[in-house]
Amino acid sequence: MDYKQYFEKTKQASRTLVSLGKETTDAVLTDLAAALVANIDEILAENVKDLAKMPIEDPKYDRLKLSAARIADIANDLKNVAGLSSPLGKILSDKTLENQLHIQKVSVPLGVVGVIYEARPNVTADVFSLCFKTGNVAVLKGGSDAEFSNLAIAKVIHEVLDKYKINRHVLTLLPAERAATEALLNARGFVDVLIPRGSQSLINYVRENSKIPVIETGAGIVHTYFDESGDLEKGKAIIFNAKTRRVSVCNSLDCVLINQNRLNDLAALLSPLADGDVELYADEKSFELLKASFPEQLLNQAKPEHFGTEFLSLKLAVKVVADLAEALNHIADYGSKHSEAIISEDAANIAQFLNEVDAAAVYANASTGFTDGAQFGLGAEIGISTQKLHARGPMGLEELTSYKWVVRGDGQVRG
Repeated sequence: MDYKQYFEKTKQASRTLVSLGKETTDAVLTDLAAALVANIDEILAENVKDLAKMPIEDPKYDRLKLSAARIADIANDLKNVAGLSSPLGKILSDKTLENQLHIQKVSVPLGVVGVIYEARPNVTADVFSLCFKTGNVAVLKGGSDAEFSNLAIAKVIHEVLDKYKINRHVLTLLPAERAATEALLNARGFVDVLIPRGSQSLINYVRENSKIPVIETGAGIVHTYFDESGDLEKGKAIIFNAKTRRVSVCNSLDCVLINQNRLNDLAALLSPLADGDVELYADEKSFELLKASFPEQLLNQAKPEHFGTEFLSLKLAVKVVADLAEALNHIADYGSKHSEAIISEDAANIAQFLNEVDAAAVYANASTGFTDGAQFGLGAEIGISTQKLHARGPMGLEELTSYKWVVRGDGQVRG
């Protein structure tokens, strides 16, 4: 297949997209939200085909699965994006030089945004909405595991674009075959930036093989540290929510660190997890304490590999630390710079944790489950960036823009 034709058409579409007015852009997104809900039965029927190809015990199964409620959530995210202010054309700086040159720094689209993703059909709608709102063309390469679901959602998007007589190449869904991935990785001159969303192996592969600049949306190896001064009731609720709310997402909790001076509260702190069928991998100290209270079939002795693992399932590592310093060292060694939390009533310890932990999102006395573009008021997200160049954390509208310098003169020449 000649993938160059796809990329040429998307590049041409990007030149016209920036001229769409905000009123039209928002109307498209609002109508798309309604269209997705109206086509729920068709989308779910296609999703069932994808689900039939994947074992239910696969951690990606939950990410792949759609429901009427999840499609309604996607639609609500689209309406939220439509209601947000556009970051395009924002004047970031404005000055007049001594030679009377007037210089402005103005936000503009990135251009053509490529996204490679695995079993997450919601990404198809989320990425389109954010790119469309910011004047970017989206080139999507979904995995074969979500092929039918992605095609169904893309079909609805194209029908809405056709209604408004907008070039349907502002959203290009590439074939699910592997050759399309290789073509996208090499689409230099056509695609401006590439964003992988999925497993660490996928992210590593894209980073190592792409000829296009990459923004990494890394794996989430997430810790919560229960400090010596931590409130037990807050801790129970936060840890349970962070672990069990939705286990297959990157903000899900992977490891609890507990101060050794609060070991008497460990059983109570983790007791709700037993009701949630969470399997623990406990270090030596915590294992001995939990033997008397935690269900035997859910309690295991931790091995070295259990620390620094993104479980994406009902599994959780537990480790006893001497103090905040040891907790910080553990997070530095095993974290993925995604989301980290402290449960504490000590203002100095909270301040030190928030200041010293190197992660895209740091929390005090709250669940890491909030690391999400919609929860952060961004409408939706294109991914959670764990790198430091250009964007970090949930990537919303502003993170899909760059800027250019606009210089106005009156005949000035440089000597």
